[in-house]
Amino acid sequence: MTTFALVPGAGTDTWYWGPLMWELTGRGHRAVAVELPCDDDGAHLEDYADAVVDAVKSGDGDPDDLVVVGHSFGGFTAPLVCDRLAVRELVLVTAMVPAPGESAAQWWAATGHPEALAAQDAKDGRDPDDVVALFFHDVPEQTANEALRHEREQSATAFEQPWPRDGWPDVRTRYLMCRDDKLFPSAFVRTMLARRLRGTVPEAIPGSHHPMLAHPARLAGALLAR
Repeated sequence: MTTFALVPGAGTDTWYWGPLMWELTGRGHRAVAVELPCDDDGAHLEDYADAVVDAVKSGDGDPDDLVVVGHSFGGFTAPLVCDRLAVRELVLVTAMVPAPGESAAQWWAATGHPEALAAQDAKDGRDPDDVVALFFHDVPEQTANEALRHEREQSATAFEQPWPRDGWPDVRTRYLMCRDDKLFPSAFVRTMLARRLRGTVPEAIPGSHHPMLAHPARLAGALLAR
């Protein structure tokens, strides 16, 4: 049995992982959705990583087989867990890949994201204020509306903190790239990985920026592929 620690992105809660947890537990695995202290101005990235550890250890102690899954801004937290627990694999799901000493606030300009997003918006004809079209365009309307109700405040503390590792951990890392992601378009992701995680080839899966809501069964299948 594999334990999957599910690390959310900015300003989201455990609700987002519900459909994926159902898929993973239904296949005989343990899924732990982590509640990060994202609305706590006193919490730093190290506290986020500690929250992952506490969630994973609750009930069963240290798991024998641990996979840490980081979504979006969760890419800044997931690698830090490797300094605290024995992790078999890191899986980044349409996630940010930090550089040493770089904050999440700096990441956007450093990776060329504003230009990539502007090009994608022009291609799609999206109103920049339409967050549903950006994040949830392939999610059922009722689910998208519920997702918006589960948004949390994201403190700037962790977002503006320099990433505290000197480099990427020596742990097998996979990147699941969502084909229909408007926030992190495929061409942008490929360029980012080529510069920051050389040798990691993105694996394309269906879905927008929240595949755990749009295609949970497909995402579970990708996570379980070895």
